[in-house]
Amino acid sequence: MEESYQFAVKRETLHNIHSYSYELEHLISGHSDAFQDMFQYLLSFSQGHLSSLLEGSYSSLSRHALPHVNQLFSSLSLYLRGANVSVEAAVHQFFNNIFPLAYTRLINPGIEGSMMMGSEMSDCLRMIRQDVNPFGPHPAVMAQELAGALGAGRQLGLALEEGLEVMNATEHASLSKECVKGLVKMVYCSHCRGLTLIKPCVGYCLNVMRGCLASVSELDQPWRRYTSLLEQLTQAMAGHHSLELALLGVRGHVNEALLYAQLHGPLITATVDKVCGLSTGEPTSMQPTSPEVTTSSMTSSSPLPSAAPSHPLPEQWPAQLAHLRSSFPLKPSKNNKHSLRTLSREFLMHLQRYKSFFAALPEMLCEGENVVDDSTCWSGDGVVESYTGRVVGNGLHAQRQNPEVKVRSVDPAVAEVKERLEHFNQETQEKFPKLGQMEAWDELGSGETEEGSTTDCDDEDGCQSSGDGQEKNLHKETSSEGKPIGRQPGGKSPQENPSKPPSVRVIGGSPSASWARPWSLALLLSGLCLQWILF
Repeated sequence: MEESYQFAVKRETLHNIHSYSYELEHLISGHSDAFQDMFQYLLSFSQGHLSSLLEGSYSSLSRHALPHVNQLFSSLSLYLRGANVSVEAAVHQFFNNIFPLAYTRLINPGIEGSMMMGSEMSDCLRMIRQDVNPFGPHPAVMAQELAGALGAGRQLGLALEEGLEVMNATEHASLSKECVKGLVKMVYCSHCRGLTLIKPCVGYCLNVMRGCLASVSELDQPWRRYTSLLEQLTQAMAGHHSLELALLGVRGHVNEALLYAQLHGPLITATVDKVCGLSTGEPTSMQPTSPEVTTSSMTSSSPLPSAAPSHPLPEQWPAQLAHLRSSFPLKPSKNNKHSLRTLSREFLMHLQRYKSFFAALPEMLCEGENVVDDSTCWSGDGVVESYTGRVVGNGLHAQRQNPEVKVRSVDPAVAEVKERLEHFNQETQEKFPKLGQMEAWDELGSGETEEGSTTDCDDEDGCQSSGDGQEKNLHKETSSEGKPIGRQPGGKSPQENPSKPPSVRVIGGSPSASWARPWSLALLLSGLCLQWILF
């Protein structure tokens, strides 16, 4: 009979522990999937954004450049999923690959018609790209921005995976013999006296549960540090739309780089002739071919005297073409319920409940119908008006004074999990030493709103950059309703998974026509205006 009681109480206790830990595990796993889906959605959108630039503005090289675009975004996707990939290396490899295309189709458009352009020449152009620097500072700036913004997203994904491993390990933590004996005494020994309806005293239950979960409670401090890092990584990634803006800015960096190469074509050609041994003569045209000509590309680096173009640009060009600056939406719309910022706020709001999970677990197991705190309760030895024993705190050190459960040693499995979590926290802090210095979001609860300063824009129409006299329409962003994720020990079904972005997959082609068509018309009109100015 005693063995049957031991088996039953052990099963019930583990079931209750799993019921509470299931909520936290569901929160972590659900948002881990949701964040990865959002990352892939943003990558697909940015890839389509860049592909549309190449197809619409640089059609002469777009067909051969699109595979390199695919390769770039595939590497960024692997990086965000935690693979051992370098963002800087992926970006520089992309520009290495498109340099031969830019050289033969933009800088010297007639070179392929006049002579054979073999693989050896292409290899030479790839190898000397970083030395020749045909794209100016734009590849390095793009690599730096992507590495900084995507780094926090990647580390957040790794942190969520680490949290799942911690939960899996603690769920399988064993209950010691002394713990099981104390549980039987608390739950079933009253039955031997015919007291089947009496409930344990609250203080008595706390002593038993804190003794049973002494090793698990040791995770409290590293777990608190871990949840703090989760908050800081989430804020670093989405607090100022950093990741979204970095990905949306890829198109602009590539466009600026190609314009820079065209403006400095003679100097690039002369250097290539010396290094690769290919005589091409003067470029046939040094005027930018892209309708998305921006003033920054015109003024970022002035042409060198030794490499003056055969058709020098008029000094009036930057002023005349300033109105043609592209107005693609570089700020995500706050109206989008699937935005990364909305998902991040939802995650942080739910995370607040679980900062002290491992310290509060004994208290959660001693709440509700399991105990009573009135005039009559079970103290382990009989029915009393109140529990008179000393109620100890959490942790191994406090259990020395526990009158109900003797804790003899630390659970080796939990000790290993604690050490691994502490190592992860330290490693994250070393990789991102400025995390704690970042400005935190205002804590928003259910129904609260935040005044936004971002221009209210539509994803199909785009947002014009702020200028002189331009008015900004402020609007409010309402945080998602803060309901707990998971289920109670009573068996309530969990909530639905966090809201995920619509599935969008663009590989090597234009983005969806819903946003591409208006900009195709804008690019066409810009090109016509440019030709009218030139001729």
